[in-house]
Amino acid sequence: MEIRVDDLRGSEIIQLLLDHRQSMTLHSPPESIHALDLDGLRQPEITFWSVWRDGALLGCGALKQLDAAHGEIKSMRTVSAHLRQGVAARLMEHLLDEARRRAYRRLSLETGSAAAFRPAHALYARFGFSFCGPFANYIEDPYSVFMTRSL
Repeated sequence: MEIRVDDLRGSEIIQLLLDHRQSMTLHSPPESIHALDLDGLRQPEITFWSVWRDGALLGCGALKQLDAAHGEIKSMRTVSAHLRQGVAARLMEHLLDEARRRAYRRLSLETGSAAAFRPAHALYARFGFSFCGPFANYIEDPYSVFMTRSL
């Protein structure tokens, strides 16, 4: 698998992110969806990566700098045809390595609370994340789960 910084201009990544945001609407009301759109992901405090193998897009994820010591994982998504093939785990390793390289002391994330998000919860727990309260600008929300880990 090749993980590379992505400029969010390719049609495949654009479609994956549109699908990602659309799938969020199946499980959360609009005010509880925190997945960023393309412009949101192009902000200078966010680095976005895509995962490829043999010319095929496998998934994506981003790291947002909240402050000098705290980062947030954003927009983790695996292409449906590549689920349960280690894409998310490989990307998580990459994001953790990058967070350490940046000298973050904490890495956090927000994800959905519905049953559809349980595989994500399990992945994050496997990588040392534990449940926590809202962080940054988030507020308590029954449709959100917050997780964090020290680095």
